[in-house]
Amino acid sequence: MSKDFFKHKAAVYESDDNRVSNVDNIANTIIENIKLDRAMHLMDFGSGTGLLLERIAPFVNKITAVDTSAAMNEQLAQKQARIACDVEIVPVDLSVSAISGKFDGIISSMTMHHVQDIAAMFVTFYTLLNSGGVIAISDLDTEDGSFHTEDTGVYHMGFDRQAIAVAAEQAGFQDVEVVDASVVHKPHGQYPVFLLTAKKK
Repeated sequence: MSKDFFKHKAAVYESDDNRVSNVDNIANTIIENIKLDRAMHLMDFGSGTGLLLERIAPFVNKITAVDTSAAMNEQLAQKQARIACDVEIVPVDLSVSAISGKFDGIISSMTMHHVQDIAAMFVTFYTLLNSGGVIAISDLDTEDGSFHTEDTGVYHMGFDRQAIAVAAEQAGFQDVEVVDASVVHKPHGQYPVFLLTAKKK
């Protein structure tokens, strides 16, 4: 995504209580379902302003924040020093560009629906992980298109849980599980959110 769809939203992104609550729920579900330790180096895919990573930070050693939005990365940079682990910000579009290094885990919140080729992204995740590495990917269940009220570069109206689990398995992941993570409350509807976890052998 060359266009910064979040340029005008970044500064007020965390003022939405429902958004913050949703990420809190996702973070709690990750903590409950993934074994985290203080030696781990994670990647947060679609890190935005850092809502998810700052909640995971106390449990790990380092998080590499990957996001295409310069405006969101700038918001994260402003609080980088206050986050409870080492944070590196990498402004890259993983769907078209490679990133160096290997990770012990990849976390992500509400980003996959902005990715055109889901199967290819799972393959990328797999190659970026150390042996025994884990993914914890959260996104919307299939919805009717009403979740997004403005253009933010959306390719998918949520996901069928079985279909996205198969995509992870086909990329080589094992122990794939999909669990309830949260519900986003909007004036015009309720939108369930799942967490997919899996492991690289």
